[in-house]
Amino acid sequence: MGEEKQKDERKNKYAVRCSIIGSIISVLMGYDTGVMSGAMLFIKEDLKTNDTQVQVLAGILNICALVGSLTAGRVSDYVGRRLTISLAACIFLAGSVLMGLAPNFATLLAGRCVAGVGVGYALMIAPVYAAEIASADIRGSLTSLPEICISFGILIGYVANYLLAKLPLVYGWRAMLGLGALPSAALALGVLAMPESPRWLVVQGRAEEALAVLRRVCDKPSEADVRLAEIKTAAGLAEDGGAAGTAAGSGGKGVWRELFLHPTPPVRRIVIAALGIHFFQHLTGIEAVVLYSPRIFKAAGIASRNSVLAATIGVGVTKTAFILTAILLVDRIGRRPLYLSSLAGIIASLACLGMGLTVIERSPPHHSPTWAVVLAIATVFTFVASFSIGVGPITWAYSSEVYPLRLRAQGASVGVAINRVMNAGVSMTFVSLYKAITIGGAFFLFAGLAVAAATFFYLLCPETQGRPLEEIEEVFSQGWRARRRLTSSAAVELPASGGGGSMMA
Repeated sequence: MGEEKQKDERKNKYAVRCSIIGSIISVLMGYDTGVMSGAMLFIKEDLKTNDTQVQVLAGILNICALVGSLTAGRVSDYVGRRLTISLAACIFLAGSVLMGLAPNFATLLAGRCVAGVGVGYALMIAPVYAAEIASADIRGSLTSLPEICISFGILIGYVANYLLAKLPLVYGWRAMLGLGALPSAALALGVLAMPESPRWLVVQGRAEEALAVLRRVCDKPSEADVRLAEIKTAAGLAEDGGAAGTAAGSGGKGVWRELFLHPTPPVRRIVIAALGIHFFQHLTGIEAVVLYSPRIFKAAGIASRNSVLAATIGVGVTKTAFILTAILLVDRIGRRPLYLSSLAGIIASLACLGMGLTVIERSPPHHSPTWAVVLAIATVFTFVASFSIGVGPITWAYSSEVYPLRLRAQGASVGVAINRVMNAGVSMTFVSLYKAITIGGAFFLFAGLAVAAATFFYLLCPETQGRPLEEIEEVFSQGWRARRRLTSSAAVELPASGGGGSMMA
């Protein structure tokens, strides 16, 4: 028994290792975000950029990520999940080299655009690969790995800012941005050692290869056989491997029609839920805090550049630590409790941050009340912690697991596109926004939008914890009112059932 248990644990660890390698691409995206927050201080000084150029530089990556995200789904349906990860790393490598060697603002912007395409690919493919190779009991944790990798990348970017700030101005920011090329090159080659997604292999009519992968990641051979049969059924393939519905190797044709033109009621609910949580993720203001944290700390009264960069490292550490906590909790307590608790913390933090910054802004220079300064700095950290323990990782985990197999890759790509649009909207307008309604007012606005996000998730996003991917479509077979009626009926019948049991005893 002990030997069999060790063998099962090795198989689980193999699935975890594959998911980790597949998620490392997200480190590059996080690094770019984190390092740019500090690099912009030096770029502005070296290239004499204005606030408009800074906002464009911050947001253009996400605009260009649209190109990557909208094409990545179709590409991954053609060439596979594994090669799509490798392609994302190659694109990001080219962008990092361009940014690191940029002699002027135009070249820097071009490099940022190329890197953005790679980011779009990475954000779409990493959680999809993790979801398709994981078993139901650890899927939430593994599909949250891209978010922890993003946070770890942001932290590395903050540390790089702090260490490389000591270089001469002309080299410092270029070294910060160019360093992303090294892990990109390693990942582009290293990812080829990973197995392909068994679900993609089934859709391509390569069931024997899929079974071989499943036997490496499942606890028992019998479980692998059962999962293969479930995947075939979900993919619309007959047991003999012939097409029963969707043709094998179709490359994802007809998916957009099924997603948006003629969706079934469950698919329509899935699309609304999956795209909606991407829409609201960045409306909580996370990009404003992460990308512009140096400006927020300056507004809160932290004066020196080194102190500001050191404080941003604290933000990165907090983000990483709480996402690790989320990974430990998401498969134990469920998506809904964690997500809604996260939003409660976000709303409280943003309201307090807005109040603290408003008081500081209205106080005489260098005479801000100590309590307001402490409140503003502390609530930056509580906001990041609240976001990272729920809204951050669960957005990616939830949106990658709810789609049926035939729609997953391209559905996820649309979600990433919306995510990038919202990210770009916040990052490219935050400076203008806080100049128009004050920096405190901007965070009060984000708090109100977080209330809307909580309402949306509570009403339209049912729990998916512990469900195999092939069964999740059933969760969306009923709307919110019907689910609520069933829950109420179950609550009424439970005491009656329990009482009857006692009488029979």
